[in-house]
Amino acid sequence: MIAKGQYPGSPSKAASELSLFHLLDPEVLANPYPLYNRLRTENPVFWDPYMHSWVVTRYPDVVRVLREFSAERIRTPEQLTALDLPELNPMAKIMVKQMLFMDPPGHKRLRNLASAAFTPQRVEVLRSHIRDIVRDLLGKVKGNAKMDLIADLAEPLPCIVTAEMLGVPVEDHRQLKVWSQDFAEMLGNFEHNADCVPRILKSTEDMTAYFRSAMRKEKLRPDGLVNALTNAEIAGDRLTEEEVIANCIITMIGGQETTTNLVASGTLTLLRNPDQLAKLRGNLSLIPSAVEELLRYESPVQHTARLAPDDAMLDGKKIRKRQAVIAVMAAANRDPERFPDPDRLDITREDNRHVAFGSGAHFCFGGPLARVEAQVVFEELLTWFPHWSLEPVPLIWRTNLGIRGLTSLMVNFSSSANGSGRAIANPVPGDQPT
Repeated sequence: MIAKGQYPGSPSKAASELSLFHLLDPEVLANPYPLYNRLRTENPVFWDPYMHSWVVTRYPDVVRVLREFSAERIRTPEQLTALDLPELNPMAKIMVKQMLFMDPPGHKRLRNLASAAFTPQRVEVLRSHIRDIVRDLLGKVKGNAKMDLIADLAEPLPCIVTAEMLGVPVEDHRQLKVWSQDFAEMLGNFEHNADCVPRILKSTEDMTAYFRSAMRKEKLRPDGLVNALTNAEIAGDRLTEEEVIANCIITMIGGQETTTNLVASGTLTLLRNPDQLAKLRGNLSLIPSAVEELLRYESPVQHTARLAPDDAMLDGKKIRKRQAVIAVMAAANRDPERFPDPDRLDITREDNRHVAFGSGAHFCFGGPLARVEAQVVFEELLTWFPHWSLEPVPLIWRTNLGIRGLTSLMVNFSSSANGSGRAIANPVPGDQPT
């Protein structure tokens, strides 16, 4: 979280030439990979003065940071008060209890409980149900010449599935999505935009009240995560109400944001690579491999932060204990030392051990669900609609430095639309295929 004085005035004055600050430039945000390539080749481990963090971009360094460095990077309410930032205390009180920001043994205690709802075996059982949801959503737009892939499919699908897995009423999924997007701003280095803090605080208050109320409702689904966490015991120890709420919130956000951005960015990527789209359409058995390649190529979570547990050396640089380190997974996933010809989309790529879902103890336990949702979506889209093309409208990327996603994606699936399936050239400068 931010430190005293990080609210921006003129941040460009503090940004070095290679700073991640440049992601705030719309053209760089639309295509950050040239920046990541420069970081990886010119200064793979460097101190970013604007981000107040070390930044690492090579695959082995990123994996090491994810596996060995501390996740306990959130300032406590007491620390924030001492820094004269007491307005952030409500968010900090939640985040310090989320497994995302914990190290063992506290992390393992919570993760074991929550991840039980997302095992590959349990998720695979849900595949046919997920397919029913996708078909229902596509049925609502099938008669249209075009659709907003995000608003009509990529957002509602994971929202519905996540609501069901939490055990809360499915009809609440739209409100849950609004809260999720607001809270995700906090996970995406929101310090560059202090204006969003009041909105995030309001969403935090409303989410807390919602899950607190849900814990007390008898109609709560007994097989849902809220109920499971509420009634769980570990060696006679029960989770506190605050722990249940905090980890329902982070599970909800992870379950929604990753799939939405994987499906939308993946569709855009396929449209920009018509040869790979044609190959996939001709062989649907390649869909699991294609999803892994899309995760590597356009990672939904671009980077995450850790703290050095002790003094450490990376690329000859001394990182002092408790200094922040940003691991740029999106840069690692295009490291040519790990992935041959990394800027080329190859849906048949082998040995595709990307780090889109992280690595080590904090590997995203929602990964199996996101994979299945994306696999079903692409199978159904390719089956329902033989022709794909982009509508000639600007693409706008969310100004979230950590979570990469579009605000909308207008796609034409009509039979008369550019029958080759080739993407219509986008008029936005800098927003070109990488």
